[in-house]
Amino acid sequence: MTNKSVIFFDIDGTLLNHDKKMPESTKKAIFKLKELGHEVAIATGRAPFMFKDIRDELDIHTYVSYNGQYVVLDGEVIYQNPLKLNPLEKLTEEALQNNHPVVYMDHEDMKANVPEHEYITESISTLKIKFFPTHDPHYYKSRDIFQSLLFCKEGEEHQYEQAYPDFDFIRWHPVSVDILPKGGSKAKGIEKICKQLGYPEEHQYAFGDGLNDIEMLSTVKNSVAMGNAEEVVKQAAKYVTKSVEDEGILHGLKMVGLLK
Repeated sequence: MTNKSVIFFDIDGTLLNHDKKMPESTKKAIFKLKELGHEVAIATGRAPFMFKDIRDELDIHTYVSYNGQYVVLDGEVIYQNPLKLNPLEKLTEEALQNNHPVVYMDHEDMKANVPEHEYITESISTLKIKFFPTHDPHYYKSRDIFQSLLFCKEGEEHQYEQAYPDFDFIRWHPVSVDILPKGGSKAKGIEKICKQLGYPEEHQYAFGDGLNDIEMLSTVKNSVAMGNAEEVVKQAAKYVTKSVEDEGILHGLKMVGLLK
């Protein structure tokens, strides 16, 4: 175990470029890591159903999804941390009054509390996925919801941050914010996996580029920020590699000594 490592990769802006395409050098690097006996995993804010195609393409069966709220090790769910129902219901009522739509997401699907809204269309379409939320305002009442999306302009989320201390709000798009359980993060999900696999911290690696990667990058010992990341994200990481467009994954893996 001591000469093998576990490497966690974010998806958007890390494995995938701005056009949601995976550079060929990235794919080859992932398979080379696996060939060398390393454990390769994904750590993303996406729902499991939003990146099954990527898992299949890369033959990856271990992942942290929903920013740490739904964690799977070798195909088995090992950790779940859903949103609290009562505050989610109250937030939904307030958001509806403010014309701020909400989308509810479990491990299988996502549903919106309004039939349609331009903010939902605008933000979800940037993910370039084949899934789109359909209308079911009561979806959250009968199942565990691991993440919600609040659709509002930048700054408008502050009123909710103060009113709902059970949740963390992380912006991922100019008109959309992730709603997560308070204190939930990719770092917590990674901790669950590493504890079960037994990898010491010096053999843990993480690559990311977004605001939701900051805790992961500041917690994992060998962390690498992409060159396309914002400055605040780069400051959280131990290393900074090139942009995803410029073979950043391959360059970063060579930088930290995992590939030659």
